[in-house]
Amino acid sequence: MKVLISVDMEGISGIVHPAEVNPDRYDYERGRALMTAEANSVIAGVLDADPAAVVWVADAHGPFRNLLPEDLDRRAQLVRGKPRPLGMLGGLDERTDAVLLVGYHARAGRGPAVLAHTMNDGILDVRVAGRSMGEIGLNAAMAGHLGVPVVLLSGDDSACAELRDLVPPAVTVEVKQALGQGATVALHPEEARERLRRAATEAITRRAQVSPLVLAGPLEVEVDLSAPFMVDLATLVPGVSRAEGGRTVTFTAADFAEAYRLVLLLAQLATIKPG
Repeated sequence: MKVLISVDMEGISGIVHPAEVNPDRYDYERGRALMTAEANSVIAGVLDADPAAVVWVADAHGPFRNLLPEDLDRRAQLVRGKPRPLGMLGGLDERTDAVLLVGYHARAGRGPAVLAHTMNDGILDVRVAGRSMGEIGLNAAMAGHLGVPVVLLSGDDSACAELRDLVPPAVTVEVKQALGQGATVALHPEEARERLRRAATEAITRRAQVSPLVLAGPLEVEVDLSAPFMVDLATLVPGVSRAEGGRTVTFTAADFAEAYRLVLLLAQLATIKPG
C-alpha cells in the first residue's frame, strides 16, 4: 500500500500567527518543529495500521521546504521543493491508496478560521461548478480524479468541517478551535500528536469505507483575484477570460486535472507584483 501524507502548516496545533509560518519571521523555526512532529505522528499511525506501507510525505506549505528532513521519521520518503507536478499533492499517482491532509486550513472567506486563505492572498475565491473550494476541496477532488480517497484531515474545527462537507466518512482531527483569523484554543502539542497517531491508524484501517471525491468534467471554474492587474495577467492564459465585475476570471476545464493545473498557475500569477 502507498500512502501520501500532505502536510501544510497553518492547521498545526499551536500555530496561530503569520510569524510562525513565514520563513522570514522570527518564530518560523518553532513552527517547523511543530509541523515535523505532527507529520511524524501521522507516519507512525499509518505504519501502526500497516507496517509494510510505503509512506510518502509531501511538504505542502509555502516554499515546500519547511519539514526538517533530519527530524522526519526515517521510514517515510519526503517530497520537497517547487515547482513540481500537482503542487501540494506532490508524489500522488494512480498507485496511491490513500491521502491524508495534515495541518490544513479553511478556505478564504470562511470563518472563524485560523489563517484561512486559498493558495495565497491574491486569490479571494475559487468556484468549481458553482461550489466554493479552498485547498481542502481542490486537493480532495484532485486525488479523487485519480481514484484516491482523502481519508483524514487535521486542522482547526472550520477546516475539519470543510472536509466533512465534501467527504463525510473521512476521519478528522480538530487540534484547535478557531476564535478568529489569528486566535485559537489549541490542544497541547503532545495531546494533538497522540490523537493524530490514533486517527491515522483508524483512517487507514477503514479507508475502504471512504469514496474518492469525483467531479466529472467539463467543469466551469471561476477565480476571484484581489487586484485588477492580476486579472490582466490571468487573461493572457489561453482559455481564461474576464468575467463581469472586474476581478473574476473564468475558464472551462475538460476534467478536474486540467482545472487543478490552471488554478495552480493562476495562484502563481497572483503572486507577481505590478510594475
